[in-house]
Amino acid sequence: MQLKTFLGISAGIAAFLCVGCNDSATGNATGNSTEVTIPARDTLPPLETKAANSDYNPAFPGQTRIGAVKTTTPYQVDKLAEGLGRPWAVILLPDEKLLLTEKSGYMEIRNPDGSLVKKITGFPKVDDGGQGGLLDVALDPDYNTNKIIYWSYAEPYKKGNLTAVAKGQLNDTDGKIQNVTVIFRATPELNNSKLHYGSRLIFDKDGHLFVSSGERSVLEGRPQAQLLNSGLGKVFKITKEGKPAPGNPFIGRADAMPEIYSYGHRNPQSLDIHPVTGDLWEAEFGPRGGDEVNLIKPGVNYGWPTITYGIEYSGKKVGDSIQQLDGMQQPVYYWDPVLSPGGMSFYKGNAIPEWENNLFIGGLSSSHIARLVIENNKVVGEEWLLEDKKERFRDIAYHNGMLYIVTDQGNLYRISRQ
Repeated sequence: MQLKTFLGISAGIAAFLCVGCNDSATGNATGNSTEVTIPARDTLPPLETKAANSDYNPAFPGQTRIGAVKTTTPYQVDKLAEGLGRPWAVILLPDEKLLLTEKSGYMEIRNPDGSLVKKITGFPKVDDGGQGGLLDVALDPDYNTNKIIYWSYAEPYKKGNLTAVAKGQLNDTDGKIQNVTVIFRATPELNNSKLHYGSRLIFDKDGHLFVSSGERSVLEGRPQAQLLNSGLGKVFKITKEGKPAPGNPFIGRADAMPEIYSYGHRNPQSLDIHPVTGDLWEAEFGPRGGDEVNLIKPGVNYGWPTITYGIEYSGKKVGDSIQQLDGMQQPVYYWDPVLSPGGMSFYKGNAIPEWENNLFIGGLSSSHIARLVIENNKVVGEEWLLEDKKERFRDIAYHNGMLYIVTDQGNLYRISRQ
């Protein structure tokens, strides 16, 4: 294993980032490693120096372009595997092996060193065009005894496609998923979009499953983010059987899907639960500018497409060009230019002390990982990691003081204390 130390420059200020990588045709374990040591700074200017896409003003100080922070604890980045194809999610199994999803419609179990253990097949057909495919995966809270996993996917359904959630029993010996049941569909299906499926999954402490769905990008789907009788642009809370979770905010309303927990979302591909407060946090794509981090509360309207800090990709205004409106929740934080948030994870330990309870979000078009320091539900510092790789960071998982990351370039990384 080769160890190197790099000193880089990020947004005109000192930053220390890490290694490059490449894609290949087969999933091979590798031994590339980088040690990173970053000196402390008391105060630093914001990392983002590029012009915003709009002249919109934030609703409160620190809602965007917060001051930078720097990690002082030495850490290293190891490249565990490459050539993974099109990975979308990575989670940890109880035996510390990794379970990865692949958009084409299968999963892989890999050893902690990145080497392949078993390919898992037998999943329902997926629509893997565009942003679709086999997407997120979550373990049943009783996985140790029942071996049940849950996954989200773009399902070919009736005359179109939609975000669906299924569950089944993982037979890791034979490499098969068994007893498959579709438990939830974010209806309606659309026949003119292969975008904005959302699809992130996470269980809460009570064993209920949060599911995110996008508004499918097209004009037909966009306004449905505001409609309570539509499953587009929502965060749902369901039981392990796919029923509305007890206490959901719209249970009993004839005009609402009882599975809905929050609404007014564009394309939320990031969910995690704060390790101290137990609150659900989310990140979602804006259009051109306006990617958001939100603290999700039941029954709350997060505004899309009525309010946004972004503009259309064409440069035109979105709707009536409103950023703040009574009855619609402001994001805790937003980016302009965008981060393009993939998966995210709170750092739930203190192996790297200054990272404890920080939020790490994979950046796709931005090609870095955003570390957010959060205090009292406000972002108070931001750091950009792994910029030198120039990759699209698709998902992040925390385990035992380490972060595991998959990229659209088909690579698997691990960040750990040096």
